[in-house]
Amino acid sequence: MATNIPYIELANGVTIPQVGLGVFRMDDQQVLDSVKWAIESGYRHIDTASFYDNEEAVGKAIKATGIDRKYLFVTSKVWNDVRGYDETITQFNKSLQKLNMDYLDLYLIHWPAAGFEENWRAMEDLYKQGKIRAIGVSNFKSHHIEQLMKSATIAPMVDQIETHPYLQENDLHKYLKEHHIVHESWSPLGGGINKVIDNPVIKEIAENHQKSPAQIVLRWHIQRGEVIIPKSTHESRIKENIDLFDYHFRLSSDEMEQIAKLDCDKRVGADPDDEEFLKKSTTFSTQND
Repeated sequence: MATNIPYIELANGVTIPQVGLGVFRMDDQQVLDSVKWAIESGYRHIDTASFYDNEEAVGKAIKATGIDRKYLFVTSKVWNDVRGYDETITQFNKSLQKLNMDYLDLYLIHWPAAGFEENWRAMEDLYKQGKIRAIGVSNFKSHHIEQLMKSATIAPMVDQIETHPYLQENDLHKYLKEHHIVHESWSPLGGGINKVIDNPVIKEIAENHQKSPAQIVLRWHIQRGEVIIPKSTHESRIKENIDLFDYHFRLSSDEMEQIAKLDCDKRVGADPDDEEFLKKSTTFSTQND
């Protein structure tokens, strides 16, 4: 199936599909099904991580579809229990082996736990060797990026952060834009906790466009210039989540402003400045620990 998902150019010229499938908290069977449905529906971007403990299933799912690897954009991440140059190289190679791939399109530091500078040093070398097409960070605030850049020779090309109408991260969004770092949103629909899709403002806009509340929120992200990786284990929603690019489907400036007013700094996940969380996170290796 052909797809009209736009691509966004990273600072090094590599392009990333603006919508991808996230597979956080999916078991192996859910991954096999969801990745199959996603690729059949036109997705070309899959986001996983060593922490999700499902890289192997992602690799199997991709292979089962028969799609040529070169047409896909695959992301993984190094978790917080892995710190140090050699350890990062070892972890990267484990991820490649599990995914059954020769290279990654994007590799991210999952959180700014202490010692991330050595992760980055290893990732720069892997990038220079051609084993990663782009490198970036996840859950980094601007001050974490500033700290990284004191020793880095290559700037992050992506920052994947929690973003949705209840947590818009406008200051960080502006910072990333100014520094030519692509803003990628995880939990773009606010997760099951915040239920942003139940907000009356979102519902009213959805009725006006004859779209679902989820499509309104995802379209809001698209018009802000973000990359989004909504997770779903339902075939119909996987298809719905990329049905955002009809020539007549665009939120007006007034609708964008209405959604902008919903910002209330409500997180689904941890705060990247929560030192207690970051320290604890280095003691486990996967979401199943």
